[in-house]
Amino acid sequence: MKKAGARIYTFLIFLFLYAPIFVLIVFSFNGSETASRVVWGGFSLRWYKKLFEDRLIMEALRNTLVIAVVSAAASTVLGTMAAIGINSMKRLPRRIMMDITNFPMVNPEIVTGVSLMLLFVSAVRLFGGRSLGMGSLFAAHITFCLPYVILSVLPKLRQMDPNLYEAAQDLGCPPARAFFKVVLPEIMPGIVTGMIMAFTLSIDDFVISYFTSGTTQTLPIYIYSMTRKRISPEINALSTVLFAVVMLLLIVINVRNARDQEKGKVRRSPHL
Repeated sequence: MKKAGARIYTFLIFLFLYAPIFVLIVFSFNGSETASRVVWGGFSLRWYKKLFEDRLIMEALRNTLVIAVVSAAASTVLGTMAAIGINSMKRLPRRIMMDITNFPMVNPEIVTGVSLMLLFVSAVRLFGGRSLGMGSLFAAHITFCLPYVILSVLPKLRQMDPNLYEAAQDLGCPPARAFFKVVLPEIMPGIVTGMIMAFTLSIDDFVISYFTSGTTQTLPIYIYSMTRKRISPEINALSTVLFAVVMLLLIVINVRNARDQEKGKVRRSPHL
């Protein structure tokens, strides 16, 4: 009886969470002319076709993908370097650095967005250069993605045997080569997970991008501007595409984590 009640409770929770998304996906294939009324007008791909023919949406999509790829790559490199440095610190300095790293994650996004906007505007006034745009978006996205990469890489560094790096050097391997041949393969799962998380967060971000974008539009900002006017059914198709991309990335992350856990169990098995 308890198991049946727990299953029903779990089902209701998932229904409450995912029913709106399911309705959104269904009505992205609706042939009706309006998105404001729940009226089924027959199955149609017209809104997906119209979506990919819309120049403004495609431009916003291009900006979003460019920003996500660049910020994910840069934050992955910087976050990996920072994680290695933090891991090599002593206990008290490491704890202080971790508190500093965690602060941007718990800080409200609106505070981060406004503070970054003021910083970029002040920098433009002091040193000259262009106003807010792609450059400020790159810097802002790298800033808020960095802590997630650090937190993804650090556990892999702690799981690794610290003597492997020194053993490689004792066997005649130069420090740089020892890092790329020994350390990097061990922490690669954490690096990949951090990079995918950074990419997903960058695509999904609205608040920080809104304050630091200037005249540059990303997809979340464009969707927000669409909702302020007459809502077009294109927004259903666009939201469905975004949901599918994020869901695919989350599946990749979970599959990689499951494989890493299985490999760790095999390595620790006394029978092998």
